[in-house]
Amino acid sequence: MRIALGNADLSKAARRVRAPRVNLARPTTVDAESSVLDCPSVAKILRQPAYKKKLGQHHLVSGALCRPLLEFLRPRGLPVVEIGPGAGVLTRELVYAGASVTALELDLEWAFVTRRAVPDARVVVMDALGFPWETLPPPALVAGNLPFAVATPLLSRVLTAASYDPSRLPRIGVMVQREVAERLVATPSTPAYGALSVLVQATSSARILGHVAPGSFRPPPKVAASFVAFEPRRPPIEPERLPDLMKLVHQAFSQRRKTLRNSLGSTWGKPEVTSALEAAGIDPGRRAETLDLDAFVRLLHHRPV
Repeated sequence: MRIALGNADLSKAARRVRAPRVNLARPTTVDAESSVLDCPSVAKILRQPAYKKKLGQHHLVSGALCRPLLEFLRPRGLPVVEIGPGAGVLTRELVYAGASVTALELDLEWAFVTRRAVPDARVVVMDALGFPWETLPPPALVAGNLPFAVATPLLSRVLTAASYDPSRLPRIGVMVQREVAERLVATPSTPAYGALSVLVQATSSARILGHVAPGSFRPPPKVAASFVAFEPRRPPIEPERLPDLMKLVHQAFSQRRKTLRNSLGSTWGKPEVTSALEAAGIDPGRRAETLDLDAFVRLLHHRPV
C-alpha cells in the first residue's frame, strides 16, 4: 500500500510510487482497489498508536537532539526525503529549518500522526527500500531515524544510488544503532571493520556527528544510537561494477578469521585465488580485515573470470 498524505506536489521520484492523494481536511471515501483510506474512520487512528517491535520503532522525544544533524544537512530551501518519521520530531525540525520534506513511513497509523503533527510535510506510506532514490532530481538530501533492523540494507540502497551521481544526494544524515555507526566509519585492522565499512568508503566520506542515549527515545532501546553524516562521492570503479566489488568483499569477509587464500579459495579455488592475490600485490596469508578499499579494488581487477 502506498498512500500520500498532504497537499503539496511530490518530487518526480515520489510521483513514481503513484500514491493516491488523501486530503485530510476534506474526507473522501474511495474503494479498496485504489488503496486509499475511508477518511471518516481515521479518528481512531489519530490516537497515538502502539510502538511496533517488529518494525524496530524507537522515536525521538525532543527536536533539540537533532541539532547536529541539521547543522550538517543545511536543508534550507532544499527537498529532503526523510525515512521513518515516526511521531514527526525530526520532520518538524526539518520543516522549521526551511526544508521541503517528503517523509516515508511504512506504518500507516504513525503516518497519520506525522501528518497531523507536521501538516507542511508530505507523508508517503511505503517501504523506503522500494523508493526510487536514483531518480531524485539533484540536489536532494536524505535524513532519518532508521529502524535498527533494516538500517544496513537501507543505507546500502541509498549509498549505491548516490554513487551514480553524487550531486543527486550531496548530504545524507541518519541515526542508527551505535554499533552500526562504528561499523560504518571503521578502518582496516579494527574489530568493527567489515563489508559495510568498505561500501561506505567506496561511496562516501562518513563521520559520526554524536551519540544519543537510550532514554532519549520512546520506547527506550537497549543500546545507544548515533547520528552519522555521509557525503557521497563517485566510487573508484564504475558504479555499475559496485555490486561485483561488494560480492567480492562479502566473500572475503564470510570467514573473517581465515586467510584470504582459504576464505576465497572455497569459491575460486586455491590456486586461482593465490594467483589473483599475488597479481594484485596482496599476501595470500592476510585476512580480509587488513585490506583497505584500494586493495579490494586491485583484487577485483585480477579475480578469476
